Amino acid sequence: MNIRRDDTVLVISGNDKGKRGRVLRVIPEQDRLIVEGIRMMKKHTKPTQRDPQGGIVEREAPIHASNVMVIDPHNDEPTRIGKKRLDDGRNVRVAARSGEMIDSE
Repeated sequence: MNIRRDDTVLVISGNDKGKRGRVLRVIPEQDRLIVEGIRMMKKHTKPTQRDPQGGIVEREAPIHASNVMVIDPHNDEPTRIGKKRLDDGRNVRVAARSGEMIDSE
């Protein structure tokens, strides 16, 4: 999977189409991501000692990786991701649209 935690992504399909968010968690076994503020679901929680009130909590649900595109940090547009090997042997992610490196290592 070419998307990593803390990448900014644009949702390209579904109910949240057009929204942007930061990737909080990547679940590579299922090709899914948890994106901040995207695909919010309501979870009913019982009262516990930690949360004596209980009630309905809103939280992010996983979204499939094919429904998002990474935002190119250089021109702020959605792009596909390519890979490139540098002269020193490192592999880096490259924006297909601009050709710029996405990894800032």
